Amino acid sequence: QVQLVESGGGSVQPGGSLRLSCTASGNIFSINYMGWFRQPKYGPRELVAWITFGVRDNRNYTDAVKGRFTISRDNAKRTVHLQMNSLKPEDTAAYYCKAAVYSAGAERDYWGQGTRVTVSS
Repeated sequence: QVQLVESGGGSVQPGGSLRLSCTASGNIFSINYMGWFRQPKYGPRELVAWITFGVRDNRNYTDAVKGRFTISRDNAKRTVHLQMNSLKPEDTAAYYCKAAVYSAGAERDYWGQGTRVTVSS
Protein backbone atom coordinates (compact mmCIF):
# COMPACT_ATOMS: atom_id res chain seq x y z
CA GLN A 1 0.00 0.00 0.00
CA VAL A 2 1.15 3.53 -0.81
CA GLN A 3 0.06 6.70 0.95
CA LEU A 4 0.46 10.33 -0.09
CA VAL A 5 0.27 12.96 2.61
CA GLU A 6 -0.07 16.61 1.63
CA SER A 7 0.52 19.72 3.68
CA GLY A 8 0.87 23.47 3.29
CA GLY A 9 -2.50 24.68 2.12
CA GLY A 10 -4.24 27.68 3.62
CA SER A 11 -5.57 31.16 3.00
CA VAL A 12 -3.55 34.03 1.58
CA GLN A 13 -4.14 37.43 0.04
CA PRO A 14 -3.57 38.03 -3.68
CA GLY A 15 0.13 38.37 -4.40
CA GLY A 16 1.04 36.14 -1.50
CA SER A 17 2.86 32.82 -1.42
CA LEU A 18 2.26 29.29 -0.19
CA ARG A 19 4.33 26.14 -0.31
CA LEU A 20 2.67 22.75 -0.69
CA SER A 21 4.43 19.49 0.14
CA CYS A 22 3.54 15.88 -0.56
CA THR A 23 5.33 12.84 0.83
CA ALA A 24 4.92 9.31 -0.42
CA SER A 25 5.30 6.34 1.89
CA GLY A 26 4.61 2.63 1.95
CA ASN A 27 5.59 -0.24 -0.30
CA ILE A 28 7.44 1.78 -2.95
CA PHE A 29 10.03 0.32 -5.28
CA SER A 30 10.44 3.48 -7.31
CA ILE A 31 8.63 6.67 -8.25
CA ASN A 32 8.19 7.60 -11.90
CA TYR A 33 6.81 11.07 -11.34
CA MET A 34 4.88 13.17 -8.87
CA GLY A 35 2.69 16.11 -9.60
CA TRP A 36 -0.02 18.47 -8.48
CA PHE A 37 -3.56 18.83 -9.77
CA ARG A 38 -6.16 21.29 -8.64
CA GLN A 39 -9.93 21.42 -8.70
CA PRO A 40 -11.96 24.59 -8.18
CA LYS A 41 -15.21 24.28 -6.31
CA TYR A 42 -17.31 24.15 -9.48
CA GLY A 43 -14.75 23.04 -12.05
CA PRO A 44 -12.88 20.02 -13.35
CA ARG A 45 -9.62 18.73 -11.94
CA GLU A 46 -6.65 20.03 -13.93
CA LEU A 47 -2.93 19.41 -14.02
CA VAL A 48 -0.82 22.14 -12.43
CA ALA A 49 2.72 20.78 -12.55
CA TRP A 50 4.66 17.54 -12.50
CA ILE A 51 8.24 16.43 -12.08
CA THR A 52 9.99 13.17 -12.88
CA PHE A 53 12.01 11.28 -10.28
CA GLY A 54 14.63 9.82 -12.57
CA VAL A 55 18.19 10.91 -13.08
CA ARG A 56 16.88 14.05 -14.76
CA ASP A 57 14.12 16.03 -13.10
CA ASN A 58 11.98 16.93 -16.07
CA ARG A 59 9.33 19.45 -15.12
CA ASN A 60 6.19 20.67 -16.76
CA TYR A 61 3.67 23.38 -15.86
CA THR A 62 0.28 24.41 -17.06
CA ASP A 63 0.42 27.79 -18.78
CA ALA A 64 -1.64 29.51 -16.08
CA VAL A 65 1.10 29.02 -13.45
CA LYS A 66 4.29 29.36 -15.49
CA GLY A 67 6.64 31.90 -13.96
CA ARG A 68 4.75 31.87 -10.64
CA PHE A 69 4.86 28.26 -9.43
CA THR A 70 7.93 26.06 -9.02
CA ILE A 71 7.85 22.31 -8.49
CA SER A 72 10.79 20.56 -6.88
CA ARG A 73 11.60 17.18 -5.41
CA ASP A 74 13.56 15.48 -2.67
CA ASN A 75 14.25 11.95 -3.86
CA ALA A 76 15.55 10.68 -0.54
CA LYS A 77 12.42 11.85 1.27
CA ARG A 78 10.09 10.88 -1.59
CA THR A 79 8.67 14.36 -1.37
CA VAL A 80 7.54 16.90 -3.91
CA HIS A 81 7.06 20.59 -3.20
CA LEU A 82 5.08 23.24 -5.01
CA GLN A 83 6.19 26.79 -4.31
CA MET A 84 3.38 29.11 -5.29
CA ASN A 85 4.17 32.81 -5.62
CA SER A 86 2.15 35.79 -6.86
CA LEU A 87 -1.04 33.92 -6.06
CA LYS A 88 -4.24 35.03 -7.73
CA PRO A 89 -7.89 34.51 -6.75
CA GLU A 90 -8.22 32.10 -9.69
CA ASP A 91 -5.65 29.84 -8.02
CA THR A 92 -8.25 29.06 -5.35
CA ALA A 93 -8.89 25.33 -5.43
CA ALA A 94 -8.34 22.02 -3.73
CA TYR A 95 -4.84 20.86 -4.63
CA TYR A 96 -4.19 17.15 -5.00
CA CYS A 97 -0.88 15.36 -5.13
CA LYS A 98 -0.53 12.47 -7.56
CA ALA A 99 2.28 9.95 -7.83
CA ALA A 100 3.04 7.26 -10.39
CA VAL A 101 4.63 4.59 -8.25
CA TYR A 102 6.14 1.22 -9.06
CA SER A 103 4.91 -1.03 -6.27
CA ALA A 104 4.22 -4.74 -5.88
CA GLY A 105 5.28 -5.46 -9.44
CA ALA A 106 3.23 -2.85 -11.24
CA GLU A 107 3.04 0.90 -11.79
CA ARG A 108 -0.01 2.50 -10.31
CA ASP A 109 -1.27 6.02 -9.73
CA TYR A 110 -1.97 7.21 -6.23
CA TRP A 111 -3.68 10.37 -5.01
CA GLY A 112 -3.43 12.41 -1.86
CA GLN A 113 -6.44 13.55 0.11
CA GLY A 114 -6.19 17.15 -1.09
CA THR A 115 -5.31 20.42 0.57
CA ARG A 116 -7.29 23.61 0.21
CA VAL A 117 -5.78 26.85 -1.13
CA THR A 118 -7.83 30.04 -0.88
CA VAL A 119 -6.63 33.31 -2.37
CA SER A 120 -8.83 36.20 -1.33
CA SER A 121 -8.60 39.76 -0.11
